[in-house]
Amino acid sequence: MPHILIVEDEAAIADTLIFALQSEGFTTTWLSLAEQALAEQQRNPADLLILDVGLPDISGFEACKRLRRFSEVPVIFLTARSEEIDRVVGLEIGADDYVVKPFSPRELAARVKAILKRMAPREAPAASPASGPFQLDIERVQIHYHGQLLSLTRHEFRLLQSLLAQPERVFSREQLLDGLGVAADVGYERTIDSHIKSLRAKLRQVAAEAEPIQTHRGLGYSYSPRHA
Repeated sequence: MPHILIVEDEAAIADTLIFALQSEGFTTTWLSLAEQALAEQQRNPADLLILDVGLPDISGFEACKRLRRFSEVPVIFLTARSEEIDRVVGLEIGADDYVVKPFSPRELAARVKAILKRMAPREAPAASPASGPFQLDIERVQIHYHGQLLSLTRHEFRLLQSLLAQPERVFSREQLLDGLGVAADVGYERTIDSHIKSLRAKLRQVAAEAEPIQTHRGLGYSYSPRHA
């Protein structure tokens, strides 16, 4: 069964999470410090992290930034903060969901199950010949552009993969969120704009004048081989 790493400094909350997750068949490890969790994830990788934002040593946001240097494991932030900017920042730095205290343990367990289901390997369409200068390697989770390997995050890879699979199709932000494995009901479709901006910057480092990702105002984004 999937293993969940809980990083939470309040024992009562951790106990509630452990009970809820183990009741659903998950195995769990509980740590109270972010530094411990980062070391543990390198030694014994978990399948998903529940990461409190307000930890005693470093913030959950900083911990997630460090985590993303070596792992693309799904992350759910757990926090007492409810401001939208906090939620947006959390998702932009690589989280998959954001749960505000107080919360329902059963709902959080359901979110864990949903994220792991979306993250499960699924058969993806092979790159079309119309993908032009892009070469997609599903098994190695790599994309080359004009012969150069792109350094992509998990979200950026899945985003570009979705666009390349159907050239000229306009994807809405909600559809692209689903392709990333992020629940559309999280309500942060605008985080797609941040991922697109980062992805475009990486593509321009290879081909400065090309614009393979097209913006359709009020609708979404598409991949245009003609502009690649």
